[in-house]
Amino acid sequence: MHKPCRRIWVTLLVFCSITVFAQPKPRARDLGIPFDGNPGTWNAITDVKGVEVGHTTLISGEGKLKVGEGPVRTGVTAILPRGKNSRDAVFAGWFSLNGNGEMTGAHWVEDSGFLNGPVMTTNTHSVGVVHDAVIQWKVKRGEPDMESYWWSLPVVAETWDGVLNDINGFHVKADDAIHALESAASGPVAEGNVGGGTGMICNEFKGGIGTASRVLSKKEGGYTIGVLVQCNYGDRNQLRIAGIPVGREIPASKIWDDDTGSIIVVVATDAPLIPTQLKRLARRVSLGLGRDGSYSGNGSGDLFIAFSTANPEAISSKGVRHLTMLPNDDLSPLFLATVQATEEAVINSMIAAETMTGINGKTVIALPHDKLQEVLRKYNRLTK
Repeated sequence: MHKPCRRIWVTLLVFCSITVFAQPKPRARDLGIPFDGNPGTWNAITDVKGVEVGHTTLISGEGKLKVGEGPVRTGVTAILPRGKNSRDAVFAGWFSLNGNGEMTGAHWVEDSGFLNGPVMTTNTHSVGVVHDAVIQWKVKRGEPDMESYWWSLPVVAETWDGVLNDINGFHVKADDAIHALESAASGPVAEGNVGGGTGMICNEFKGGIGTASRVLSKKEGGYTIGVLVQCNYGDRNQLRIAGIPVGREIPASKIWDDDTGSIIVVVATDAPLIPTQLKRLARRVSLGLGRDGSYSGNGSGDLFIAFSTANPEAISSKGVRHLTMLPNDDLSPLFLATVQATEEAVINSMIAAETMTGINGKTVIALPHDKLQEVLRKYNRLTK
């Protein structure tokens, strides 16, 4: 049997002497799980025009932990609001539901109201190298930002994958972050054990990256909301799917005894919102997580950022800027869409994730699809 090489790219699994094209994974709706709201074409954050997502996935080694050698179960995810070829910033707002985590650059997002560059997610001990890599990537492109500045305060967020990964081995390198940026694309987004979510755990089942979207009706403006999550949080006993206490119905070995870990959530929209409104949008993520059973325990770092791709060139330093924005009275449908998309993105991350064995033979099982369907059928909550 071939052991996997160090780097596994987003659409292509590369083993040492074998190339295997990844097959599409089922998503929550494919299993008949009911969700409210109308998803976009991809049911992903990339349904917001211009948004691109890229992953670098690092998987190698097995057996006993040898710090610096492995086993390695980690990676990097990049979310680019206007795509990798744009220097144009976006209006943004951020919110900390529980601050036991890190999101660099958040202070300037809060003060300036702008997100200038990508949002990156990785493991807790790789924030520094990814932060530096984003600056390196920008400098190599040879252009200052639209305010004519050469300095940068990248937004890099983390969750802790030390249950499965040699987190103190510092296996994420600058090239890995740069690859995630350069490979970012629109269209379907890989979920589960990929990118920054590779070694993550959600509600004591295997977690990782998940995404979902909602499109508002024409009467509500026809705007799109997209959500991407990096899930590494949650108490299985509290897990709810489609309103059903699924976690209590599917026994498995315990990972922890609290709502611990962390979750990073990125919200994108094409609705013309200003930073104060985007902060309000970011807060609504909390309600979506609550639908899935999170109570944001003391040990969980729950950090959210929301941005709008409307108002291009708002950050330009030349002349007065003329902006558009929705009145506050029109925000409620966007709030609801955020709650709905967050709820589904978390479940998508768990449905896509696969059982993983990491350091010291530790195994975290995936949420079993058949047992999940059995539970939902018992409560008459399955659509197929």
